[in-house]
Amino acid sequence: MNKKIAIPTTNGILCAHFGHCEKFTLYEIAEGKIIKEEFITPPPHEPGSYPAFLKAQGCNAIIAGGMGSRAQQLFAQNNIEVIVGLNSDNPKKLVETYISEGLESGANLCDH
Repeated sequence: MNKKIAIPTTNGILCAHFGHCEKFTLYEIAEGKIIKEEFITPPPHEPGSYPAFLKAQGCNAIIAGGMGSRAQQLFAQNNIEVIVGLNSDNPKKLVETYISEGLESGANLCDH
């Protein structure tokens, strides 16, 4: 598995709504292991800006708490897998679970 996963974070934990995050924590995965972790500051949040920004960073998956349906569509158009409905947690543990067990979307924590 070679992937680059984005997780919206605030104060070092998963942000409940990706559009309100302070940073994106990016994890690069190769051969089933995290090989790189980096923290990037996103551009100002405007509709459609984050999917294009993360695509330009090479991301092909995003793990989020909540995300509007339009944003999910834009990520899909950019070939970025969307996993939503996760509670705030340690981002690295979420990625480790994704690698070892897989993660499935739960109830979206966003109401728009």
